[in-house]
Amino acid sequence: MADTEVTRTLARMASGLAIDDIDDDARAVARQCLLDWFGVTIAGASEPCTRLVAEEAEDQGGHPQATLVGLGRKLASRQAALVNGTASHAHDYDDVNMTLSGHATVAVAGGLLALAEKTGASGAEVLTAFVAGYETACRVGALVMPGHYAMGFHSTATAGTFGAAAACGRLLGLDEERMARAFGIAGTMAAGLKSQFGTDCKPFHAGRATEAGLLAATMASRGFSSRGDILDCAQGFADTHSKHFNPEAATGPAPGGGFHVRNNLFKYHAACYLTHAGIECGTRLRTGETLDPADIVSATLRVEKGADRVCNIPAPKTGLETKFSLRMTAAFALAGIDTAGMASYNEANATDARLNAIREKVGVDLVSGVPSTWSEIVIETRDGRRLSAEHDSGIPADDVAAQGHRIAHKFDMLAGPVIGGNRAGALKAAVMAIEDQPSVADLMQLAA
Repeated sequence: MADTEVTRTLARMASGLAIDDIDDDARAVARQCLLDWFGVTIAGASEPCTRLVAEEAEDQGGHPQATLVGLGRKLASRQAALVNGTASHAHDYDDVNMTLSGHATVAVAGGLLALAEKTGASGAEVLTAFVAGYETACRVGALVMPGHYAMGFHSTATAGTFGAAAACGRLLGLDEERMARAFGIAGTMAAGLKSQFGTDCKPFHAGRATEAGLLAATMASRGFSSRGDILDCAQGFADTHSKHFNPEAATGPAPGGGFHVRNNLFKYHAACYLTHAGIECGTRLRTGETLDPADIVSATLRVEKGADRVCNIPAPKTGLETKFSLRMTAAFALAGIDTAGMASYNEANATDARLNAIREKVGVDLVSGVPSTWSEIVIETRDGRRLSAEHDSGIPADDVAAQGHRIAHKFDMLAGPVIGGNRAGALKAAVMAIEDQPSVADLMQLAA
């Protein structure tokens, strides 16, 4: 491990990335990531966990440097990063990347945009820095997967901190040496445990990651000392956080070639991503087979065994817990509940007798040798039918333009009711033309 130079290589990649290095598809998906981030963050601004974090941040005081998205106020840049990062993950409706096994955008965007607003950075600078951060988060994830996630670390919070440091470092113009030190500072702060899924701490992980990455980059820019080989060294990040060490995966091409951001997976159901394939299966059988839930005798949901420690709460009691319940999200799909609607994940549905009766018919079969994003559901009915469907939600979209239309619709649904249709439309147009923005400050004001 000590003979590798992963930290230096990733620092070189992040510090040297230029806007012209990013191909058109990767740029398009990066813009979609940012638009999706604004949508989920605006929607998450009113959530209790966001309110509590904002109250604490405002109690601490500070210079009004950066906007609290969806709240119309300003705080110091690190405080804004913490609040906005928490809000962006509050509904668990944000995008994912399976190389990271987590949520790269929410770990990167909050700190980056707060710093950009403070410094008056241009949209092209922000887009470049975002891609640098996104790629770094995925590459650090690739370095330590699958052991890191299996041990119980939430990679959004851990690898995501490195991504935020890379994005903010790139915006600040850190050279390779200082970027490597920013990674060292990030590595000593990176933290987050999967045991907190289903609590306010999960969205707080995203807030802390993006805030810590911002701090790491700014401290490195001031000359703060740290090791420059934190990913490689004995008792460093990889050594202490995983049984696996994959330098080739970390420094090599992304799956399919090009940029990791091109493999971004957007959410169209407001629940944990590992429930999405099961939702798709249940919906397909309900609509395609005209299945009445009352006719179900039993339903077996087959998923990869790792989901057991991520989203297998057997009998959720709260709306937040339903997002991490394979059985309940399958019941939602079979009953025709709107799984795209955030309001569906509430205590009333969690305790609804009809939905619980469907949930009790759903058994989870944990299997090996299949992708974590794959599911199959097999249903036995009262009239003797045996119905089945399978789906893999881990395949990136082929048609980037069509994906953009879906993200734009999702954004309208999330942002319009909060900030109004006119402002939401102006914000959407600004984000989708972010390279042309001379400063992101005006864009952030639209999101206030």
